[in-house]
Amino acid sequence: MMKLLVEKKSVSWLRRAYHWTLAWAEHPQAQWALFFIAMIEASIFPIPPDILLLALALGRSDLSLRFAAICTAGSTVGASLGYMIGMLLFVSVAEPVLQFYGAMEQFHHVEIWFSQWGLGLVLIAGFTPIPFKIITIAAGALGLPFVGFIFAALLSRGARFFLEGSLLRWGGERLRIWVEDYFEWITLVVGLLVVVGFVGLWLLQ
Repeated sequence: MMKLLVEKKSVSWLRRAYHWTLAWAEHPQAQWALFFIAMIEASIFPIPPDILLLALALGRSDLSLRFAAICTAGSTVGASLGYMIGMLLFVSVAEPVLQFYGAMEQFHHVEIWFSQWGLGLVLIAGFTPIPFKIITIAAGALGLPFVGFIFAALLSRGARFFLEGSLLRWGGERLRIWVEDYFEWITLVVGLLVVVGFVGLWLLQ
């Protein structure tokens, strides 16, 4: 019973965080909010900035690429923060954050994946539903090369956000609904294609 109550409380908190994120779409400072949410999502926050990006791009499709750029910049700054938290503040900050989200098991899996894929995992995770904060914290904790990490984060997150912005600029409302309904499947397929590409390159070596 206690476990069920904790799970319900967690779901309720996530729902409130989702609506809080989406509510910024109507705010005069929405673009600053987009940057901020993209930044904290890459380090400590559970709700992806795509939600706000999609809402803003729908309202102003002519600015969709601008929103994608803001989202990319915020996420890259947040990736740096996540890396620093993992490298310098793992016990005091990163571990409590991961435990709060019940993500310690995922973190241990990511450690194993990093040993196999290295920076390639950052490229893959930037497209997929894997919580990006786990990747950034793990990269810092494991001491991955910072310059390579940031470049991979910029490339993968930028590709994801600009893809969304470009699609909404072209497809409008109907495409927005489709993307929202199937977003996790889309990112999963793209992530699998990236993995296949890495495997193909490895087999050709």
